[in-house]
Amino acid sequence: MKMLNIALPKGRLGEKVYAMFEKCGYECPEIKENGRKLIFENEEVGVRYFWVKPSDVSIYVERGAADIGVAGKDILLEYAPDVYEFLDMNIGKCRMAVAGKKGFFDDRRKTLKVATKFVEIAKAHYASKCREIDIIKLNGSIEIAPILGLSDVIVDIVETGTTLKENDLEVVETIVPISARLIANKSSYKFKTEEITRLSAALSEIIPD
Repeated sequence: MKMLNIALPKGRLGEKVYAMFEKCGYECPEIKENGRKLIFENEEVGVRYFWVKPSDVSIYVERGAADIGVAGKDILLEYAPDVYEFLDMNIGKCRMAVAGKKGFFDDRRKTLKVATKFVEIAKAHYASKCREIDIIKLNGSIEIAPILGLSDVIVDIVETGTTLKENDLEVVETIVPISARLIANKSSYKFKTEEITRLSAALSEIIPD
């Protein structure tokens, strides 16, 4: 049996993802032990898991350090890694949206100032509308950008919308729904087709509605 290297996103999403793998028979009991260990394996079922930062999962998979992994659709759209996307796991659901101050009106005579971490997604969205924009790349709390007049709108992930409400912002439009996706390294898929296909099929049986 060939060992499958699996990159899991750290945090709550990763725990949900692991629970799904476990349910499919790809368990690795030591992963539940509290400690600082990052790599766990179970030779009997042929899996090696490791925890990585959610935004790094696609890098590990694309470069072959992991055969498969679970990454948010936002990461796949933003960085366009050269990987196979197998399954929508229907968890970690949220949306990529444009938000602005309450009552925001887009004056198309002016260049729209857009603050975001997701530069490529924002560019593609506004290019499709032939809208001229000035991108302001931020890494921290983007919600304050429109409040302080740094930007007109923000492009960001919205889960519940609570943070927006607390800052007197509202969703102007939804760009795309986001959820966790199972991805695979292209070369690994050639050499471990059977193992990856079997795991993917098992997961697809238990994906929540």
